[in-house]
Amino acid sequence: MKFPLCLRCLLISSVVFRPSAAQSVCPGTENKLSTLSDLDQQYRTLKKHYENCEVVMGNLEITSIDRNRNLSFLKSIREVTGYVLVALNQFDYLPLENLRIVRGTKLYEGRYALAIFLNYRRDGFYGLKQLGLRNLTEILNGGVYVDQNKFLCHADTIHWRDIIKNPQAELLVVPSNNSGLGCKRCHRSCNGRCWGHQDDQCQSLTKTVCAEQCDGRCFGPYVSNCCHRECAGGCSGPKDTDCFACTNFNDSGACVTQCPQPFVYNPTTFQLESNPRAKYTYGSFCVEKCPHNFVVDHSSCVRACPSNKMEVEENRTKMCIPCTDICPKVCDGIGTGSLQTAQTVDASNIEMFVNCTKINGNLIFLITGIKGDMYHGIGALDPERLNVFRTVREITGFLNIQSWPENMTDLGVFSNLATIGGRSLYSGISLLILKQRWISSLQFQSLDEISAGNVYITNNSRLCFYNTVNWTSLFRTSNQKVLIRNNRAPSECTQQRMVCDRLCSEDGCWGPGPDQCLSCRYFSRGRSCVPSCNLYDGDVREFTNGSVCLECDSQCERSQDKTMTCLGTGPDQCVTCLHFKDGPNCVEKCPDGLQGTNSFIFKYAEANNECHPCHANCTQGCIGPRLQDCVGMMDRTPLIAAGVIGALFVIVIVALSVAVYVRRKSIKKKRALRRFLETEVRGQGSSRVHCDSTNQLRELDITLLYWCGVMSRYDVKDFTACT
Repeated sequence: MKFPLCLRCLLISSVVFRPSAAQSVCPGTENKLSTLSDLDQQYRTLKKHYENCEVVMGNLEITSIDRNRNLSFLKSIREVTGYVLVALNQFDYLPLENLRIVRGTKLYEGRYALAIFLNYRRDGFYGLKQLGLRNLTEILNGGVYVDQNKFLCHADTIHWRDIIKNPQAELLVVPSNNSGLGCKRCHRSCNGRCWGHQDDQCQSLTKTVCAEQCDGRCFGPYVSNCCHRECAGGCSGPKDTDCFACTNFNDSGACVTQCPQPFVYNPTTFQLESNPRAKYTYGSFCVEKCPHNFVVDHSSCVRACPSNKMEVEENRTKMCIPCTDICPKVCDGIGTGSLQTAQTVDASNIEMFVNCTKINGNLIFLITGIKGDMYHGIGALDPERLNVFRTVREITGFLNIQSWPENMTDLGVFSNLATIGGRSLYSGISLLILKQRWISSLQFQSLDEISAGNVYITNNSRLCFYNTVNWTSLFRTSNQKVLIRNNRAPSECTQQRMVCDRLCSEDGCWGPGPDQCLSCRYFSRGRSCVPSCNLYDGDVREFTNGSVCLECDSQCERSQDKTMTCLGTGPDQCVTCLHFKDGPNCVEKCPDGLQGTNSFIFKYAEANNECHPCHANCTQGCIGPRLQDCVGMMDRTPLIAAGVIGALFVIVIVALSVAVYVRRKSIKKKRALRRFLETEVRGQGSSRVHCDSTNQLRELDITLLYWCGVMSRYDVKDFTACT
């Protein structure tokens, strides 16, 4: 097969693209068709954004650029991670000559990785004539839309299916060539596919010309010319370092499935440990350090942490770590920052406290906030909206409650409040609860510190439990005081059984139930006090750490007799494993492709559910320690056996056929020779003829001796003349 000239030219003229962290990276845009009113400014913005840029992290949008603009700065772009949009322009040539790959992580209108349309002046005779995409050989995701470009040539000659990776990509819209406007034919060396009419503008085919055995791109028509499976856009050789671009990630010039992970499996300790050679994914590159304006999230460089993680700085590196509960969020309090002029929490500002964990300032509840402020046009506050304060853990100033909804009998919306800082005080007070006739309990079950200021709780006619609280255990200075008076009498509370649970200690409680204790008499499980831990029974087994009940690891098997399920925290403290045991650790499954220091780790489970290493040559797992137990080897064994048996069968059949053929041919020769000899002898006379003279008899004997010798050589035994 003659290999297409266009691909041979590609291999001769192209420079292998080896992306690295040193590549100039620039952010993309997402403006779509919206543009600036000033076309000069539109051009200057485009040039400033992409000049000297090689990798566009996002979308490349070229819109509303008029004719005669110098766009040569676009030649430096080699890769676009999002989509390429070229629309509403009037220039005649698109100089993206070095663009090799469009990844399509974002698609225009959710469908197209390459969209080129409406690039001409409607009342003029100029517009886009030629696509300078001569090195574009891969679109990883999305389709192509090229339409309504009045003067564009050669777009219909391009084999777009060779460029698009997904053969099922929809909405591939490319018009017929507008040959009526003077489009020249492709150069004869291009085989009818080109970006322009010159011999150096042929389309480079790297997929549809490959051997069937290639699972991606190729650099020649033979099986030995397949690119490495991690290559994108073609290659110059079969190795992962010969790629023009990478499908997934580029690690120092080699295309890899994933970057070196931050943790690797240590087969000695049976644990994941820090990898000193770890790298982070930054776009399609593996880098040793994220850019200064990015944050590390596990093994990737990201612009911001996800909603369930918070940003911290460790060893001068900004990192995202999981939030234990609600991620920290600092909000302004009443009279502070954005709420500088506010006097109370009300219906107009309560939305500003959504998901707040720390209030930088004070929280004040007045009647104008709860009932509404007609003078300022503020309606009454919906009591359900007060639940936004369930996320608050700290108030740096004071908490002032002088009004509260009538249908709410406690302050349970502050059940997660742990600290009242008292940095600012209300007449020396950091906690004020005044004249709330409907409140029967405080329910500050998480409150463990009042850093400064006094406590003032008075004239709350139904309030109980206040007298049981050991307030001094919450204070941090010796001059803090408690001013409590004119609340419900303790005797009345006792009569109404408004008393602490029996599991609470002498420190008191915030309300009824074992979850309102300041401390526990026996043991604690989470926020609740319990008489004992589930050491030997219960659906969830536990162990004790002092007076705290803690759950056993999920990989521990629950014991059925009166024995402990675990001895401490972690999967290495289980008495028996629920699933499998890998070294000292209980695991859900044996390691199957975990990244080790130099290779991936595969293990199999023995009959006793203990994990053991596969053979060193296993690359897809195994069911035993031998080489033939490897998953890939097992899959091929039946085929190999069938192939060997089939080959032996064919050899036997061929050998038998040859033997039969030779035998039949030999028999034919013997029969033919016998007929021939009998004819000859008949012509000479038989051995019983009468000889007239001695000379004639001698001649006949010589003739018979000669033919009898020939007959014996051919094993003809029934010739009567020789007897």
